[in-house]
Amino acid sequence: MSPSRLAPLLDPQSLAFVGGAAAARAIEQCLRMGFDGPMWAVHPTRDEVGGIPSFPTVADLPGVPDAAFVGVNRSAALETVRALGQIGAGVAVCHASGFAEYDDAGATLQAELVDAAGTMPVVGPNCYGTISMTTGAVLWPDQQGLDRCERGVGFITQSGNIAVNLSMQQRSLEIAQLINLGNQANVTIEDAMAALADDPRITGIGLHIEALTDARAFAAAADAATARGIPVVALKTGASQQGAAIAASHTSSMVGSDRAYDALFERCCVRRVQSVPEFLDTLHVGSVLGRLPGNRIISLSCSGGEASLVADRADLLDLDFAPFTPEHRDRIAATLNEFVSVSNPFDYHTFIWGDRERMTACFTETLSGPHDAAMIVVDFPKSDLDATSWWPTLEAFAAASTASGTPGVLAASLAEGLPLEVRRRANSLGLATVGDIDTALLTLEAASRPQRDTDLPMIAPAPAVTTSIGEAVAKQFLATTGLDVPNGETIASEPIAAIAAADKLGYPITAKTTGFDHKSELAGVHLNLRNASEVTLAVEQLTTIGPEILVEEFIGGTRLELLVNLRAENPVGWLLTLGAGGTRTEIDCDTVSLLLPTSANEIDAALRSLRIGPLFDGFRSEPPIPTAAIQFMVDRLTEVVSLDATIHEIELNPVLITDERAIAVDAIIHREGDHV
Repeated sequence: MSPSRLAPLLDPQSLAFVGGAAAARAIEQCLRMGFDGPMWAVHPTRDEVGGIPSFPTVADLPGVPDAAFVGVNRSAALETVRALGQIGAGVAVCHASGFAEYDDAGATLQAELVDAAGTMPVVGPNCYGTISMTTGAVLWPDQQGLDRCERGVGFITQSGNIAVNLSMQQRSLEIAQLINLGNQANVTIEDAMAALADDPRITGIGLHIEALTDARAFAAAADAATARGIPVVALKTGASQQGAAIAASHTSSMVGSDRAYDALFERCCVRRVQSVPEFLDTLHVGSVLGRLPGNRIISLSCSGGEASLVADRADLLDLDFAPFTPEHRDRIAATLNEFVSVSNPFDYHTFIWGDRERMTACFTETLSGPHDAAMIVVDFPKSDLDATSWWPTLEAFAAASTASGTPGVLAASLAEGLPLEVRRRANSLGLATVGDIDTALLTLEAASRPQRDTDLPMIAPAPAVTTSIGEAVAKQFLATTGLDVPNGETIASEPIAAIAAADKLGYPITAKTTGFDHKSELAGVHLNLRNASEVTLAVEQLTTIGPEILVEEFIGGTRLELLVNLRAENPVGWLLTLGAGGTRTEIDCDTVSLLLPTSANEIDAALRSLRIGPLFDGFRSEPPIPTAAIQFMVDRLTEVVSLDATIHEIELNPVLITDERAIAVDAIIHREGDHV
């Protein structure tokens, strides 16, 4: 959907409201917010609704509305939407529930609703509505706490209640647009996101996501936002098994693998957050500060305890609290007395507390170095106490931020330490405000993430019933694609046949049972067999496990065992997972995931990010492990799944890494239907 098709929703010049009580409440909100365009109500028996004129039918309206609120039940919604589409209305917001989120009959009705709309976009159904604070158009059947603004962030959420809660935030965050999509019948998150990215009044985009519908459209919209310097922040729910079940029942969304979403967000420069407070604050800091050129941070506080807390909480984040140079440290020290030790994070003590002039001099000198952003930790007293001596700290920090050109963040150790009056004053001084140290650090890390080009994700096949292709057949297939697998053959469980196979392959060999996962737990793998006697003994033992035995070359010189997995994660795309392989895979849980397509540099960086990563650079006396063969394997697998839509997953574990080879010694493939 073109972003321009949702322009009437973001900037409507005329509004219609269909229904009774719900429509009346939406009208009241528009009047309260000062919408100054024509507004018309539609009700079959009333002359007015919510204080504005009412007409019997949509066809009787004196004009064509840019946006219409449909506040009737699901049965009446169908014909109302059809009538609005027929007169050429710009967009409809369908409030009613009881559609695809409810049952199969509701899903059928939702399909009929989309058909009735024709080319007209329909937000919902099963949604609370939309709010445009740049125009005062509140297609919203309830109270909401937003204020008019000329520009600000845009929020998109699938949850009506979270939308209500966001409207009530008191973090001095300017919210220009709030869009609750509900079931996404024919206006999706990706559609709304693209429209916000195209709106010059939007300073940031916040996404509450239960599931996406089109990862490629999402990536394109994220790329458009990034090109305009608009930060995009995502609160993705449904990560847990229970959360996924709730999301599916709530909005009839198909929730894909959480790791796949992480990989998509990473690819698209979208910051993922874990809570609503972090959601709001990350978007606020990003929209105020913009994208930071780097991650060099200064922290100031008048307490050693707070400085230590900042240092401890930042330890695992990608933030650089670099020490001051000796010359810079001396300049800072000259603004204080001899009892203050200068370091970063910086405890400037309370010797200059309340002295705006001296604090400004100290802070300006501190922020004059080569840093990308600064934060100060200040907890203001309760509103019924005297905060006179606190204000100079805020004003001095803001003055230093302006004078040095260093973006500034005001944080507190407790959210209660930044009442609304303080937040508003800080914002007016050009600072971003965050209610706690942890979130402040996370928001700075988010704002300092490097920008990258966005590759559209590879399209993954839709979910289907799959058949598992076992090791022997899977490796035969992979060999035909150019993948490196051991030479071998499957035989009946007879020592004579196994010895003959071994003689043909050449010793040493490996013998293993087939048809079982986790064969090592069954003692189903015998390695490095060097003669006929060892082969005979191994086959006799393997015969007790299964009827078939795979005899293949033994791979020597192994430097590392790796897991390589490609899995179709619809609707996100193809997920590549790399990690420590072998029998301890589930215990070590040392894996990293990337979205396909990927590059050699990304694969190399991913491998080095693992706990086993130091092995690739050479650990202690060991030489480095080359990654070229691993990259070749990933490239071949990527080509295989891109050309064969019946494949849904390929898992290679272990892949034995030598100095020259990456050999898949075990494999399983999941394909649609009966394909082999």
